[in-house]
Amino acid sequence: MPNLGVPELLIIACVLVLLFGAKKLPEMARGVGKSLRIFKAETTKLREEDDEYSATQAAQPAPAQSQPQPAQPLAAAPSPEEQARQLEEQAAKLRAQASANKNA
Repeated sequence: MPNLGVPELLIIACVLVLLFGAKKLPEMARGVGKSLRIFKAETTKLREEDDEYSATQAAQPAPAQSQPQPAQPLAAAPSPEEQARQLEEQAAKLRAQASANKNA
């Protein structure tokens, strides 16, 4: 892929302004920022859970005989809209907790 210089970036910026309008670009940037914050919080949370899980697994001795687990049907994966709604609810809870901690 060729390197993008200043003239190319200016052309791209002009095209974006023409396509979306100057008023929509800040709203889109805010939306992307919120999405990235939620994504970062969720990945951090997953890493912490993985660390806790591996720590508990290391502390527990391995069973002498492993019993086969009965097969459980897989639950249907939630739709992207449902996942987005859940993430927004979690973000709202985190914001409420942060503001409560700030005020305390």
